[in-house]
Amino acid sequence: MTGTLPRVVLHPKKERSLLQRHPWVFSGAIRSIDQGVSEGDWVEVIGSDGRFLGAGHFHEGSIKVRLLSFHPTVGEQQFWNERILAAYHLRERLGLTRSKQTTAYRLVHGEGDELPGLIIDIYGDTAVVQCHSWGMYRALDQITEALIGCYGERLTTIFDKSADTLERQTERKVDNRFLKGDRTATTIEENGVRFHVNWVEGQKTGFFLDQRENRELIRTYAHERDVLNTFSYSGGFSMYAGLAGARSVVSVDSSRKAIEACNRNAELNGLQQHASSCSDVFDFLKHQSEQQFDLIVLDPPAFAKHLSSVENAMIGYRNLNTEGFRRIKSGGILFTFSCSQVMDKLLFRKVVFQAALQARRTVRILHQLSQGPDHPINVYHPEGEYLKGLVLYVS
Repeated sequence: MTGTLPRVVLHPKKERSLLQRHPWVFSGAIRSIDQGVSEGDWVEVIGSDGRFLGAGHFHEGSIKVRLLSFHPTVGEQQFWNERILAAYHLRERLGLTRSKQTTAYRLVHGEGDELPGLIIDIYGDTAVVQCHSWGMYRALDQITEALIGCYGERLTTIFDKSADTLERQTERKVDNRFLKGDRTATTIEENGVRFHVNWVEGQKTGFFLDQRENRELIRTYAHERDVLNTFSYSGGFSMYAGLAGARSVVSVDSSRKAIEACNRNAELNGLQQHASSCSDVFDFLKHQSEQQFDLIVLDPPAFAKHLSSVENAMIGYRNLNTEGFRRIKSGGILFTFSCSQVMDKLLFRKVVFQAALQARRTVRILHQLSQGPDHPINVYHPEGEYLKGLVLYVS
């Protein structure tokens, strides 16, 4: 492929990050771009001294190129076949591809699998694909062929759910669509816990798979406890807590659809001690109930998606955790998370420290959490560590 692709040439001294295998090329590093390059095209990145540095997709915006290879030769379909198969082999090593106890997992996690801009989640015999770049969307035929080649007849449905993510990043209008089959929902198992997943109507690809190991951890602390799960979505933490023998479980989410999904999953798992509230979480914590809880989960959506929003996000996280500390019993356990990529672990710890101080509680860290191993973090791309979590003992 080298020599046949349009070239993106860097300014002097801008090669360092690529030589350290970081997969992004920012606009400020670029000296020149060949004429005729359009959104999603394959390009070669060339150093100021003429060296080949990598090949990838060209994009408008601050990140101009997302590198897919640091080697000069990339065979089109063979490239996709090899990358998808490599991702599959990792999940195979994790024991996920043939597990009967866990039938859903992330197959491709963007930069973590050397495929920036691509997410693929597996729900039983269904693959849900989400493209976060126009280059990946243009490659959907090759990606689909690679998936079928990897899974064969085990994969009956492939659903492209790229509309929302692409519309936020490009001006192009696309529709979600089936690439194979037509199934819209299924029931998965996760560590033996059952969940109904609808990838057409649900958030993201249908379920939040990155919290699997953290949900499993809650079993350690939930037995005979009163549990509050905020921003519950379809009740992941709630189901685990209930099946671990919690005395009571309350799920709170502002989305009526999320609460309906949560109630459906409670019925699916036979939970009798589960209650739900369709409420704003901040309002619920401050005004709607005086109950104190033994275990609280704070798992909000991202309060900041850009650096410009970090200060306001810090206020939101601090207020949320302060209310959590005020509603937890002495000797209680607080699971608190941030999925904001622009808020690193140290900043999140600082916010939790401020909240503990404001609530006048003594707090100790028991566990420091991240995303599951099927959401791998490329050591050369630390931005991939987006999920931060703390398990706190509060007295």
